[in-house]
Amino acid sequence: MPRQLPSVLTPPDWLVRNLRPQQAPVPWAAAARAAIALALPLAIGLAAGEPAYGALASMGALSGVIGDTADAYRMRIFNIAVPQLFGAIGVTIGSLVYGHGWVAVGAVTCVALVSGMISTIGAVASVSSLLLLLNCSIGAGLPLPGSWWLAPLLMSGGGLLVLALALLAWPLRSGIPERAAVAHTYRTVADLLAATGTERYVDIRLAVTQSLNQSYDLALARRAFHHGRNPELARLLAQLNAITPVVEAAPAAHQFEEPLAPEVADAVRHLADAVETGYTGPIGLSLPVPTNETARAVDHALRHAADVVSDRSAGKASPRNVDDRLGRPAALRVRATRASRNVLLSAASWRYGLRLALCIGLAQALVSLVPVPRSYWVALTITFVMKPDFGSVFSRALLRALGTVAGLVVAAVVLALVPLGWWDVPVMFVLGPLIPVLGRRGYGYQTAAVTPVILLLSDVLNHLGTALLVPRLADSLIGCAIALVAGYLLWPESWHTRVGDRLADAVADTARYVEYAFGADVDPAARARMRRRLYRDLSAIRTEFQRALSEPPPSGRRAAAWLPLVVAVERIVDATTAAGVRIRHGAQRPSPAEISHVALQLRELSDGLRETDTLVAVRTDLTGPAGSVLEPLRQEVAAARAIASPH
Repeated sequence: MPRQLPSVLTPPDWLVRNLRPQQAPVPWAAAARAAIALALPLAIGLAAGEPAYGALASMGALSGVIGDTADAYRMRIFNIAVPQLFGAIGVTIGSLVYGHGWVAVGAVTCVALVSGMISTIGAVASVSSLLLLLNCSIGAGLPLPGSWWLAPLLMSGGGLLVLALALLAWPLRSGIPERAAVAHTYRTVADLLAATGTERYVDIRLAVTQSLNQSYDLALARRAFHHGRNPELARLLAQLNAITPVVEAAPAAHQFEEPLAPEVADAVRHLADAVETGYTGPIGLSLPVPTNETARAVDHALRHAADVVSDRSAGKASPRNVDDRLGRPAALRVRATRASRNVLLSAASWRYGLRLALCIGLAQALVSLVPVPRSYWVALTITFVMKPDFGSVFSRALLRALGTVAGLVVAAVVLALVPLGWWDVPVMFVLGPLIPVLGRRGYGYQTAAVTPVILLLSDVLNHLGTALLVPRLADSLIGCAIALVAGYLLWPESWHTRVGDRLADAVADTARYVEYAFGADVDPAARARMRRRLYRDLSAIRTEFQRALSEPPPSGRRAAAWLPLVVAVERIVDATTAAGVRIRHGAQRPSPAEISHVALQLRELSDGLRETDTLVAVRTDLTGPAGSVLEPLRQEVAAARAIASPH
């Protein structure tokens, strides 16, 4: 019998989750852009006899490469151009206070407060605030060549070079990434229909939610550029709206625990091909004859989707419905005012801003009092680690340290063997593509790829060679330590799981959805928006849950205890959607008293989850009319309450 390793040598689950690489396709186009954008400015600088200027431009390109993650061309403008503006502001502020002692400490700390607060607005604001603080730290800690305006100009130029490369194919491929995203959503829905009645259904339903989120985000971002009517965009949105009833019918079909006919999933895949190619001719669907209300719902939804996909005028025929169903975005000025007000009045944004400012202030004060070579790396480390929307602070500190060590090994070889000068260009051409390739595998892998690039560019500016290695490691470890203590351990909210609060919100929203969806005078567009919001929130809860599992004990262990209830709440929302589909296709509508009773049970469950960090006992007397369409929903609520009760 083979000997087993002692359990003490087995790595804990939370560490394995942190180190496990994520599965992602190789972004060949982004890798090619990274190679050109990082190497070209350096080559131009060497040719002009100003290698330091080329290194600054390559540093700006590095930030653009890290932000080059969007598929749609319009999203690339947001993801790359907007952060470059904030980065230029940051490096200007930093360079103006460089060498001014405590004035520099106060300035960088104030920038950290502002950066932390605006990062809570959204994804683009988060990247912009990251670059604002990063470049401010670089400007305040590193003597930059030339006049005060030259560094922001060069760094912004490097980032805009990445954007220019990313937009080269826009005239030839306009709209293709959006169509591909919608087609992928159709194919994921086909997999969902094929999985009804099987154990694979739950995992694929999560994939459907993520795909719908991405498709709607791309469509809405594209619509923000079109103030008038755009027929192609209207048709794209109509196709997304058309697949929604199919998604809604899937939970009703899954309740019967019998797989749908294979022709159903094949029909959706056929529609996906038409969406991706732009085909608008007649589409013949070979569907089985429906035998019950659920089958009728699936059949009706698929035929409607086929009509929308095959008819170019579908998006034009009812443009008002397209906008109303999704919710018309407000004007940019209104959205900016609303976001600013929310940031200033949000306790969460102030808390995170103060946490980040505390850590950056401590780092800047430390390097002002204690001689620390290349001290700006301490603030850079804290800035990357203290991004809660990028993952757990603890996990990122751990991965930052490990990734830095791995990157330093590569950097040591490069700095020791590659002479300073033109040889840096081919080396940068080789190292640059590793950033988008490894960046999609996880933060630690991205850090390992970025570290040798940063050190190579720093060597062009400082000419220190391998003497950069030890200070880089020391500064990274100091930054990780400050982030862990001042940004994590001192703030209980950062190491207590928030899954319970998020679940309580989702259950309360489900109660409101039950009251509205089954009531009288229902607006189909408003109901669709409520349902989409619920599933989007559940997807965010899953993400929060996975993030919490990467925390060490006891946080990770507490989070794991919530998994059965996370699944139970997802089943409650599915049962609610299924009941609505059955009512719209022939089932008897429940009475107002029955609707109110179920909503009350959901609110009591929500209140019980909100009042404690542990699962608590709640009342479970859920009775109602026999044979009611809400009976499966009552069963799911009862199951959730049983899970919430201690054994």
